[in-house]
Amino acid sequence: MDDKRLFVNTTPGNRFLDKLTGKTKVRTFLILIVLLIATWDIRVILPFFILSWIALISLKPDWKKVWGVMAFVVVMNLFNLFLVWVVRPDYGLSICGASTVIFKFTDFYIITSETLWYFMVRFLKLLGTFTISLTFIQCITPSEMAAGLYSCKVPYKVCTIFSIAFRYIPDISRDFHSIKISMQMRGMELDSEKTSLWTRLKQNVLILVPLIITSFDRVGNIANGMDLRGYGKNKTRTYYAEHEEGPGDKKMKVVYMLFFAIMVFVIIWRVFFPGEYEVWCPWVS
Repeated sequence: MDDKRLFVNTTPGNRFLDKLTGKTKVRTFLILIVLLIATWDIRVILPFFILSWIALISLKPDWKKVWGVMAFVVVMNLFNLFLVWVVRPDYGLSICGASTVIFKFTDFYIITSETLWYFMVRFLKLLGTFTISLTFIQCITPSEMAAGLYSCKVPYKVCTIFSIAFRYIPDISRDFHSIKISMQMRGMELDSEKTSLWTRLKQNVLILVPLIITSFDRVGNIANGMDLRGYGKNKTRTYYAEHEEGPGDKKMKVVYMLFFAIMVFVIIWRVFFPGEYEVWCPWVS
């Protein structure tokens, strides 16, 4: 695999998750995402959070890039939680049903154990969702994703849009890097040690303009090529990237059906047996 790729595989790998069919990968991903979105119970979130990290580690990704993106997500998540606390310091009272003060800055700005518990649950929920998404991106190719979406009864024209967009991420990254080097050779200074952040932002905007123009040109060429080849004439289509189910797919089918049952149970429980408070807290009766 190309170490410079931006989290996008163009060829399938040789690990367990890589060898699964696109149908298995897409269905497992969708079930897990819906499950984590539907629940605020740490007893459900924590096991899937751990499972997502086990799956990501099994792929042996480029950890330098993973930690960079993960650090950004963590910082933004913590900043979001801080803003919630600034607006409503005692948010845990409405979400957990109790307010146990741990520290008091003023009469308004306090820190409660219930608010911290809610922040932890929310942090694990969002980070787990991101880790599952990152694992999915790391183990699937654009063609496999299109085939997997098509197996879920998504129109194949929509599947093709996702596939092309997914496939173009490395190309856009490579073009951006090439344009940046070209402009640096013409005297534009983009070194963080020599220019201010605002100056670098303005100069990067100048890079994006030709990049957007060339991207539109490519989209037009692809659309013309697909029209000339009669794309969209038939109601159905097949995908060369989708292979027959192997032993791993049969095992994962049992697993994602179990996940599906848990997802249905969680949704039904939230709809028909809603609790008085949204987040379960172990020390609040």
